[in-house]
Amino acid sequence: MVRVIAEVMFSPLGTPTRSVGDYVTAALAVLQEHPEVEYQLHPMGTVIEGERQDVIAVVEAMNEAVFAAGAQRVGTSLRIDERRDKPTSMSHKVERVMEGLKHTATGQTE
Repeated sequence: MVRVIAEVMFSPLGTPTRSVGDYVTAALAVLQEHPEVEYQLHPMGTVIEGERQDVIAVVEAMNEAVFAAGAQRVGTSLRIDERRDKPTSMSHKVERVMEGLKHTATGQTE
């Protein structure tokens, strides 16, 4: 099985208002139905982690949820980070950068 980290962003078009909160909520409700996929919401999108086939399936379901919430058109941006040389995770990637910042602030190098 291949685990991936992906970032997805939905841009609903053809909506009555410029606000996207209801559409994001609909997409995230789908994620809550899939405990096999971990996720982190951030202000500009959502990062998802899991087995590749699960991530692809959940992104498709999220996309459909945005349409079901009333969007007439949806632009979907999906970036996938698939690493096969060693295991990684969302939290590991963030921890690694934060550790690097600590070393930079103290003038240390690795």
